[in-house]
Amino acid sequence: MRGVPVPAAPVVVVGIGADGWPGLAAPARKALTDAETVIGGPRQLALLPDDVTARRCAWPSPLRPAVPGLLAEHDGRRIAVLASGDPMFYGIGRALTEVLGAERLRVLPHPSSASYACARLGWPLDETDVVSLVGRPLPSLAAALHDGRRLLVLCADAGTPADIAALLRDRGFGPSRIRVLEQLGSGGRERVLDGTADTWAHPPGDPLNLVALDCLAALGTLRLGLVPGLPDDAYEHDGQLTKRHIRATVLAALAPAPGELLWDIGGGSGSVAIEWLRSHRACRALTVERDPARAARIAHNAATLGVPALRVITGPAPAALDGLPRPDAVFLGGGLTEPGLLDACWNALRPGGRIVANTVTLESEAVLAGHYARHGGELVRISVSHAAPVGGFTGWRQAMPVTQWAATKPPPAR
Repeated sequence: MRGVPVPAAPVVVVGIGADGWPGLAAPARKALTDAETVIGGPRQLALLPDDVTARRCAWPSPLRPAVPGLLAEHDGRRIAVLASGDPMFYGIGRALTEVLGAERLRVLPHPSSASYACARLGWPLDETDVVSLVGRPLPSLAAALHDGRRLLVLCADAGTPADIAALLRDRGFGPSRIRVLEQLGSGGRERVLDGTADTWAHPPGDPLNLVALDCLAALGTLRLGLVPGLPDDAYEHDGQLTKRHIRATVLAALAPAPGELLWDIGGGSGSVAIEWLRSHRACRALTVERDPARAARIAHNAATLGVPALRVITGPAPAALDGLPRPDAVFLGGGLTEPGLLDACWNALRPGGRIVANTVTLESEAVLAGHYARHGGELVRISVSHAAPVGGFTGWRQAMPVTQWAATKPPPAR
């Protein structure tokens, strides 16, 4: 409960649509008329009729930190919360559940804007990806862009569709069709704007809008797949880059899972942390890089590839690791001879967590051999060769072999 008084009665969370009071079912109307306090955004509160006599409180901004205090302020009163559409779909329901617990909530959902949009477009909702840009950075949309894919984008305001069009053009998706659906569920006030990202010239319209995208990549756009091992050309780098084929083996050994946290030590270009984050939108990652120019380049690469949430820490390891949240996985692409670094990472790792370390030098290889002897796991040498011209013929040019240690931390001994 995080110190918030438990309400005497459950907090009722009522989803309301653009059609306002007439669109509410009888249980939702009763919950609002019975309430002593109704909390919501100004737009939602304005939809209530005068015969709802409860005290009306607008959420302050920023909203999330204000939830515990506002609920505590109205402790002992019958509280109803107004939300747009389905409160559990990118809505306030999640924050209230985290603060109060699900058992103290009664949620009365309304159809979400995504449900309305798919009904209007004839798209199956279960096959349509949804990205929210409400309170989230625009570059996060880039990770969801795939040729031939349909997307719904929840917009922050009237200017978001033009921002989306600009991002699509910048990422090579200028031919994509854009439809802006305004005032969904309002009846006669609904409107659709249509065009492509390349030709988008519509002025900002209604702030209550959603964007439907038919993604279409321009010819020559670099293809970025869903599995690890993006093309090396996807990254800006100064040579400090875990190359594509090695990177794929690293991510396979790290085995990202939703919600898990990765430490990427000696980030270089950030490629391993970026592809960890791209594997699932709930994954988390931070990278530690001592060089400020490389740290800035990592942040740029993360934004370009759709994972701006990557946390970049500029400083030397292991000193920069102090106070960081405990990881579920660790990758070390260098610095293995730094005294205490590998031990610090192993000690920080959660039981069941995975560690992967790569090297191309004999000195670091000896360090990995020692940890392999102590902790087990797998010690492998990976060699990659590329076809290259040899005079008028073609031969194999071998890259430096990479020694890789991968291990899973066992649970503590009983």
